[in-house]
Amino acid sequence: METTDRRQFWWFMLLALVVLAAGLGLRDPWPPDEPRFTLIARQMVESGQWLFPHRGIELYSDKPPFLMWLEAAAFTVTGQWRIAFLLPSLIAGMATLALTWDIGRRLWNPRVGLYAAIAVLATVQFVEQSHRAQIDPIVMCWITLGNWGILRHCLRGPNWRAFWLGCFAAGLGVITKGVGILALFMLVPYAVMRRRGWPGVTQTHGDVWRWAGGALAFFLAIAVWLAPMLLHALAAPGPDFHAYVNDILFRQTAGRYAASWQHHEPFWYFLPVLVVEWFPLCLAYLPMLPRWREAFAGREARVVMPLAWVLIVLVFFSIPSGKREVYLLPAIPMMALALAPYLEEVVKMRWLRWLCVGLAVLAGIVLFGGGLWAVFGHPKFAERVADRNLVDGGRHFWLAVATMGALLLAAAAFFRARRGALALVVGMSAAWVAWAFGVYPQFNPSESTLAMMQRVDATIGPQGQLGLVGWREEHRLMSPRTPTDFGFSRGFNVQMRDGLAWQGKDPAQRWIFAGDYALGPCIDKSKAVDLGRVNRYDWWLFEASAVIEGCDPMKGSNETEGP
Repeated sequence: METTDRRQFWWFMLLALVVLAAGLGLRDPWPPDEPRFTLIARQMVESGQWLFPHRGIELYSDKPPFLMWLEAAAFTVTGQWRIAFLLPSLIAGMATLALTWDIGRRLWNPRVGLYAAIAVLATVQFVEQSHRAQIDPIVMCWITLGNWGILRHCLRGPNWRAFWLGCFAAGLGVITKGVGILALFMLVPYAVMRRRGWPGVTQTHGDVWRWAGGALAFFLAIAVWLAPMLLHALAAPGPDFHAYVNDILFRQTAGRYAASWQHHEPFWYFLPVLVVEWFPLCLAYLPMLPRWREAFAGREARVVMPLAWVLIVLVFFSIPSGKREVYLLPAIPMMALALAPYLEEVVKMRWLRWLCVGLAVLAGIVLFGGGLWAVFGHPKFAERVADRNLVDGGRHFWLAVATMGALLLAAAAFFRARRGALALVVGMSAAWVAWAFGVYPQFNPSESTLAMMQRVDATIGPQGQLGLVGWREEHRLMSPRTPTDFGFSRGFNVQMRDGLAWQGKDPAQRWIFAGDYALGPCIDKSKAVDLGRVNRYDWWLFEASAVIEGCDPMKGSNETEGP
């Protein structure tokens, strides 16, 4: 590879780092998912128990602990949770870009690899998720590494080491989130192409044991977590660990896929996701259709194989009733790879260049004009944002929005229609940076509940003790002192019963924090502290004097979720 190609790659990675790392350290974990994983990671660090994740006093079996391990490990290195909780997603995003570039250059050339990586970085869903501390960026990275190894072996092989690494990565994807096995689905189009004798597809003979080595690598990666977890859980007394094993291995995987209990959506749900969340990749779909058709007719495996895998993933997630747009995140790199060989030609099309610059100008006008109107005109939509207890009534937030619009307009003016696609991509990237630096500090006190929990801490005084009933993860995480909880998934009435019993043992010092939906019939709100409405719910703080004497909290709500 020439020095120029390497230099272009490293410049690209530097720009990607600026986009993906923007805002790092400027905010705390935001609900719904980030506080949960960070709380579990913090409890791992504090307790030294890393094998079985805990949410408060309960075992947490919804997801494998891999992301929590990464966050805990990042904290041991950085010593700062504000950095540590986002660091795994940042590293996963950067690694995904590097892997996409590398497989593109190996299958085609460094320029195609660079186009593929740029296409990934330009995609809205990729940047959005890389800015969040969720499991999906990590599993995307493992699946991309799995695809990288399988494609190297199947299209540029035989390369058994790459194949085994890809299978091992798929196994790591499984213990991150069960869908890591999707990487192995790349072998389906390979098997069909190999059987039909497509050119460029690796042919092997008498290598059954080497293929079996892939299965061994896959299960070996899973065993890194599964083996010690099972040995400890099956030897532990009591039902809690046995229930943990049943839930995480069966109910949260096959059970969740076959009979989803959340996020019910129609079969066609992902079609708009391919347009909205995958913008601006969606602008290339139409001109790509004839090129993909020619690739299929010409048996071009380098294009058809990743594209077929994307279709398999789309069908796989469309079958169950439970669907979320983030499920398609791991497919973005392979879609970009299928687009990349033709992107240089497509982005020169006159109508596409004008469309891109037109969209940049339109978005710029809306954001710039809307931001300034909100600052100086105070319309109703600005007042609703100000209700989130933002500093200066949201003035800095709307100035950040206006800045995003100005950056899009500046990119459009600089690159113009002649380089319309570049104008849109650069403008969007600059807008992401402005959003992170301008919005995160404004929203953080309310989104993270930091301000509310600081108020709670000041109210109960230095000697006060705090108990949580009907709590969310962000409350325990952001509390300046370690609170006592009475379970998370237990019924609210059971939590309140145990909480009042705890409070009664030291009524002068013990306070209870609770959601409005968990108060039940035994709390006199006139004697409690109204903490206001934060993140859609009303929150209260009360001491023993607010408890109605002789009332039975077990007559309250037995639910475990807020309204």
